Order: sequence, then structure tokens, then C-alpha cells
Amino acid sequence: MNAASPAPALISVLDTYLRTYHRHEVQADEMLPDTPCLVVANHGFGGALDLNAMVLAVVLDKLVESRPITFLVHQVAWTFKLGWLIEPLGCRPGSQESVDAGFAAGHHVAVFPGGDIEAAKPYSERNVVKFDGRTGFARVAIEHDVPIVPVVTAGAGESVFVLNDGQRLAKLLRLPQLMRAKSLAVSLSIPWGLNVGLVGMALPYIPLPTKLVTAVLPPMRAYEGESAEAFAGRVHGVMQAKMDELTAGRTPVIG
Repeated sequence: MNAASPAPALISVLDTYLRTYHRHEVQADEMLPDTPCLVVANHGFGGALDLNAMVLAVVLDKLVESRPITFLVHQVAWTFKLGWLIEPLGCRPGSQESVDAGFAAGHHVAVFPGGDIEAAKPYSERNVVKFDGRTGFARVAIEHDVPIVPVVTAGAGESVFVLNDGQRLAKLLRLPQLMRAKSLAVSLSIPWGLNVGLVGMALPYIPLPTKLVTAVLPPMRAYEGESAEAFAGRVHGVMQAKMDELTAGRTPVIG
């Protein structure tokens, strides 16, 4: 298998874990396009150990027949020395260079536009697709003339109780300048209890057995002459509508 493709053994372990512990359900009507595309997904909670990142790796392994995938991940994963854990899944630091290299090699490219802002959102916003106004993903799709495939996962925000995203604290500690991190989540988790910043980003935690549901939506292309901002808004709107549908009447953790 191509070095940029997910490691089969690790994917199998993740798939078994997600199906048994989180009762993971996938809604997808078709395989991914044969030609390269940009997969845009929402975050759940955490960094390299985000449940939604695990879900995306497993789902794409099922829906992609042969084309390798480059997963764009926040640089903080390498700051905390977790690169060795996620690189076998095809993960690379999120950057223009990684995007260009991925598409140049004929890969699909997967990105979480919300970054650490979405990954650290409080429990009250667990069902919000939060891209924080970022539109770079749409610009990339337009520049490389590839479709966007939106992927929405519900439930991961219930795996831990986030009290506050800690954006003010992160700014006070100058983390945006030092680590490109804009948040420092204050959370309650097992086994760490009340914690500031490290759980999910560096320290693994025991997630509650929340039910996860993933929907893979039809590919979207920019209209002729459409701006990146407008295209990004359309994609975000479709994803939020699907999240609302997946969570309507949902009981936390139970699903």
C-alpha cells in the first residue's frame, strides 16, 4: 500500500473500536469520486486523538478504492511528538505545501477547516459546525479545480465535557504565536477530572461511549465565478443542515 495510505492494521483496530464502543454508523450513498477531491470534515474534540479524525480515516478507507489520501493535521500534533502515531494514516502538517504536494501526487486531500477552534468548542456548541470564518479550504478547491466532499460526524462532542474553549487564556499565554494554537480547552474527563489544555491535545482520555453517526454528502463544486467565501459558506451551510438533521431528538451519549 502507498505510504500515504492508511495502515491497514491500524485502520482495522480503529474500525473495531468505533463500531463496538461507539456504535459507529455510516450514511453514504456512493464511493468517493475517481478523481482527486477535497474532503472537508468537522472536528469533534481534541487534536491528533480526535474521535472525528479516527472516524474519517475509517470511513475513507471504506469509500476509496485505490487512491491514496493525505490528511491535513494541526502542527500541534508534531509539537507534542505524536507525529509517529498519525503519519502511518497519511497525516501531514496542515499547510499549502502539504495540499499542493497531495494533489500533485494524485491523492485525495482531507481537511478539518475548524482547526483547534472547533476541536475545543464548549459542550453547549457540540452540535455546531464551527469553521470560525475560515475559507481557505474553498480557495484550495477552486485553485486545484477539485470537488469538495463534505463529511459530517455527530456525537464526538459528547465524549468529554468541555466547559470553556480557553481562547482568552491561550491568547494570554501567547499560544497563537508560539504554537499556532488559539484555544486551551477547560474540560472534565476520565481519568483526569478538571483539566486545562492538555486533555485531547496531548493526554489521551477515556471517552464516554457516545454513539457516533457519520454522513458522507454528495460532492460540491464552485459555481462559475463564485468566490471562495461564497463557496465556503455553501459548504458550511450544507454541513450544518446535516448536523442538525443527525442530532434532531438526540439523547446525549445514547444517540
